[in-house]
Amino acid sequence: MFDCSVIIPVYNRIGLIERAIDSVACQTVPVREIIVVDDGSTDGVFDHLKTSYPDIRLLRQTRAGVSAARNTGIAASQGRWVAFLDSDDEWLPEKIERQANWLSAHPRIKICHSDEIWIRHQVRVNQKKRHQKRGGWIYQHCLPLCVISPSAVVIERELFQLVGTFDQTLPVCEDYDLWLRITRQFEVGYIDEPLLLKYGGHADQLSKEYEAMDRYRIKVLARLLEENVLTSEQRKYTLETAIDKLNIYLKGARKRNKTSEVKEHEVLLMKYIAQYLGEYL
Repeated sequence: MFDCSVIIPVYNRIGLIERAIDSVACQTVPVREIIVVDDGSTDGVFDHLKTSYPDIRLLRQTRAGVSAARNTGIAASQGRWVAFLDSDDEWLPEKIERQANWLSAHPRIKICHSDEIWIRHQVRVNQKKRHQKRGGWIYQHCLPLCVISPSAVVIERELFQLVGTFDQTLPVCEDYDLWLRITRQFEVGYIDEPLLLKYGGHADQLSKEYEAMDRYRIKVLARLLEENVLTSEQRKYTLETAIDKLNIYLKGARKRNKTSEVKEHEVLLMKYIAQYLGEYL
């Protein structure tokens, strides 16, 4: 057994979550526990799982979002390691075995992820170059967009004590925020083979609910810059990314006539351009 708690948040996915749970139960190396956190579902998934999967730990909370659900699972979990699985994704059978062996061979590393297979509308699609996964000191690589999937990671519990858990104030990009907090301080392990199936294209995906995702990434970058926690090199890359994202976001906001947002982000853009010029040129 691998001393790992698997946390699966769910909201109204009674038709999908069994595939996710079964993919954990079918691992070639068993895990310590499976924790499903029902985030206020109204489709009967809690009662269904209570009957169909009596051996899993089933928690229920008032609707609070995926970050709160994952954090609830982390707080309740008992394993030395924590893994996440989105309710619409599926692990391949050797995922945990491969990661457990890799982590055992690299005892300094506190987080490990892998490649994945993307399925969109039941068809396999190729990832673009900008989504390429890697390991090592990857803070700079994580700045443009989220390149670590929650369903792919195994994280040592100690890491949450050091960097915190998911930010519940972010409706999206909460994983982008956590990976930046981790990668600015810690090396990341990576297994260069697909160990999960990541499904997309559902109408209820958060990325479909929120337009202009870069607005939330800008918030994350701004906080990192204001907290003064970055090395000089990390700060340089973060300023460059923030400036780039602000220019892109402002172009769209101007087209949509979002006057207040334009003013707010123009001030931020000028501030970061001035800081970059003063510190690095």
